[in-house]
Amino acid sequence: MACTVLLELTLKPEAVDGVKEGLKGMLPDTRAYDGCISVYATQDQDNPTTLVAVEKWESRQHYEKYFAWRQERGDLDGLADALAGEPSIRYMDTFDE
Repeated sequence: MACTVLLELTLKPEAVDGVKEGLKGMLPDTRAYDGCISVYATQDQDNPTTLVAVEKWESRQHYEKYFAWRQERGDLDGLADALAGEPSIRYMDTFDE
């Protein structure tokens, strides 16, 4: 069963533009990664320091393998300095499609 993953980041105001550019650079590799069905990034209209990546994966295991790959490569190392709070990752099942 496909899994929708919501990755929510609350950023420091001065880091928003840099993180957005970084995500734009990472998303083509994410889309090409085994098991990725789709992914797009959004920004909260009322709180522009909040970004949410909406991802659909063939399974949670595919996403977890992908996330581990990003960590191993060091792609997420600089993100901690940009965060104003803990990131949130939620795994969702579709029940009405």
